Amino acid sequence: MALIETSQMEKKYEVGDSIVHALDKVSLQISSGEFVAVMGPSGSGKSTFMNVIGCLDEPTAGRYLLDGIDVSQMDRDALAEIRNEKIGFVFQGFNLLSRTTALENVEVPLLYSKSIPKNRKDMAREALKLLGLEDRQQHHPNQLSGGQQQRVAIARALVNNAPLLLADEPTGNLDTKTSIEIMELFVRLNEEKKITIVLVTHEPDISTFSKRIIRFLDGKIVSDKENRS
Repeated sequence: MALIETSQMEKKYEVGDSIVHALDKVSLQISSGEFVAVMGPSGSGKSTFMNVIGCLDEPTAGRYLLDGIDVSQMDRDALAEIRNEKIGFVFQGFNLLSRTTALENVEVPLLYSKSIPKNRKDMAREALKLLGLEDRQQHHPNQLSGGQQQRVAIARALVNNAPLLLADEPTGNLDTKTSIEIMELFVRLNEEKKITIVLVTHEPDISTFSKRIIRFLDGKIVSDKENRS
């Protein structure tokens, strides 16, 4: 079943007197359980694509179905609700709250649920344990290495049991060794937990961990191939 399905999806921006086609009639499907890398040069449309499928931005035209739900015309409140239920985000900059512990950071998405789970601390602890951070629960971000901070961010993305994990340059601030560790973790989550992962990266070495590579150029998909490396 397609978890992500776009049909003739467009995103246009007005820049002065001209119109920029950030996404130009993009049609694709990503099935549940896939691990997809999205690549392309700066300005190719890959970040816009990530923002739209992450319900952070709305398409100008076309359709976008997330887990069978047409989110193309949803208002901001509805988009926020579906983001919280369906999507976990991992960013290059970790985006952790500096004055809160690892445990409290992981709890944050649960506080935005329609009904806040009473066992949210247990859920956060379980997510940290899955990431090998059960002994770092009470540490603040400045007490953690870059790799540990990114693991906390991944735990936060997973705590709601969302079916889709979107990772935007998740290794951009990490050294090579730590980057490989994080990518091996994504592979394990994908294979063992069947979490669908869509990863934006400009690094060819990072894309090799995925099972499928989609390349953008000038707002269009120019290549969509299985990764056999």
